[in-house]
Amino acid sequence: MIRLSGALATGEQAHAPEPGNERQRRETVRRTATVDVIIPVYNEEKSLPGCIRVLHEYLGEHIPFEWTITVVNNASTDATQNVAEELAAGTEGVRVIQLDRKGRGHALRTAWSTSDADIVVYMDVDLSTGLDALLPLIAPLTNGHSDLAIGSRLAPGARTIRGPKREMISRCYNSLIRLSHGARFSDAQCGFKAARTEVIRPLLPHLKDDNWFFDTELLLLAEHNGLRVHEVPVDWVEDTDTRVQVSKTAVEDIRGLIRVARDKATGAAKVESLPRRPDPTPTHPDAVIARRETGLLWQILSFGLVGVLSTAANLLLYAIFRTFWPLLLANFLALTITTLFNTEANRRLTFIGVRGSRPTSLVHLQGLIIFAFYYAFTSGALLALNLAVSRPSTRLELVVLLLASAIGTVGRFVALRGWVFKNPNRKA
Repeated sequence: MIRLSGALATGEQAHAPEPGNERQRRETVRRTATVDVIIPVYNEEKSLPGCIRVLHEYLGEHIPFEWTITVVNNASTDATQNVAEELAAGTEGVRVIQLDRKGRGHALRTAWSTSDADIVVYMDVDLSTGLDALLPLIAPLTNGHSDLAIGSRLAPGARTIRGPKREMISRCYNSLIRLSHGARFSDAQCGFKAARTEVIRPLLPHLKDDNWFFDTELLLLAEHNGLRVHEVPVDWVEDTDTRVQVSKTAVEDIRGLIRVARDKATGAAKVESLPRRPDPTPTHPDAVIARRETGLLWQILSFGLVGVLSTAANLLLYAIFRTFWPLLLANFLALTITTLFNTEANRRLTFIGVRGSRPTSLVHLQGLIIFAFYYAFTSGALLALNLAVSRPSTRLELVVLLLASAIGTVGRFVALRGWVFKNPNRKA
């Protein structure tokens, strides 16, 4: 059930009063875009009034567009709905949407689907993100330069105050996204995002998560479909009253990453109704721009460097894991971790000219297939050693593993160049 209240429930667009000497200039700019700021809330009867007051004052003083504030009540069990309706009745430019079930993704999906603004924004009710980043977030969307914009706590220039536990979890999670999906954005979960409505609407039916993974899924599908994501470094202060269950959310996020990778591989993540950006063209009429594949010499050198780093990491991880687990399990875990790094590094550095010819998820799937053969070869070498030598030392196991890895590396290069990153224009 969805119930709307406030000025915009009747379709009226509202904004805060303007200072007299700025009114004419702001009215001229306002004709270019309308902005809807969505605030999802659950049991926030105490913090909601302060949030709306601060946000309302800031929008009126600093945002030169016609704006509204939409509070989405996520099936709260306290007096949040009554508080929100009182705010909407007494504050110009505020509306309320009442939902009968929880879920941040569900709240955003509903608000974005019903908004008639040109740009939809969402931020957390605690206002952890500094509002000075709001206009830089919106600006590249108003002129069409970007399709989505996100606040980032990990981008250069960002200033963040939070505990070491959440800092480590955030960095590990975003690193996992980049390794597994080749994502280029740095911070998936910052509650400070904006999008052009015309591009967000076609994406919504393809977003399956209604909870915390919604943000990550949105960005992965946007990048997969060629949309431009703009990052804004933000000032962010941790809310110590957060209600996020880290362990449960982490498990759901990993499941979501696997599901999105599967959708990419099967083609289910492709959204045909999205507006397409034209390919880049030179501004100068005499300029010639060609995307050429890197030469064989560069590929060998780059692949060798990536391989050396991967092999060193693999040996280190194997030596660590071997103190806890049997050799096959230790080798499997070490190789799985380093294979994700290896494939992504080669996609970005070694085979630059052909990396866009295949979806990133398919690249990693093929990389894992090659990994299966590589794992069988290296594990076979370790098994053969243990059959030939009774209780070999760890040092001897590492030597055999190093030799097997060197042979397997040559095979991986041939497979990557001839299959995963095959250039159809390359001469045999």
